[in-house]
Amino acid sequence: MTELSSAQRRAFRAQAHHLNPVVSVAGNGVTPAVLAEIEKNLLAHELIKVRVYGEDRHQRDAMMQSICESTGAAAVQHIGNILVIYRQAPAPEKKPVKPVQKGRASGTKKPSTSKRANR
Repeated sequence: MTELSSAQRRAFRAQAHHLNPVVSVAGNGVTPAVLAEIEKNLLAHELIKVRVYGEDRHQRDAMMQSICESTGAAAVQHIGNILVIYRQAPAPEKKPVKPVQKGRASGTKKPSTSKRANR
C-alpha cells in the first residue's frame, strides 16, 4: 500500500471532488470481480471513487484497507459511503523504433526514362 503526504492527499481530494463513483460494492463485499473492476479503473484513471452500500463505518474502513492492500493503491479519503483511492499508472512501455530505410518506398515505381515519358 502506498502512503501519501498530507499535501498529496489534499490535492487528490480536490481532484476527486467532481468525480462520480466508478465501482459499487454491494452485499457480497469485495469479491474478485469487484477487485478486477477496481484494478481496471485504476489503470485507466489513477484516481477513483468507490461506493459501498449497507456497511457500518468500521466495515468500510476494513474494506478500504483490503482494497488498498490488494491493488497496491493509496487511501485518499473515506467520507460517508464513498471511498477515494489512488494508484499511479505504470509508465507506458516504449516500443523499439524501426530504423528508416533510405531509397524508394516499397510499392513505388521507378521513374520512366523512355523518350515517350519525356514528351
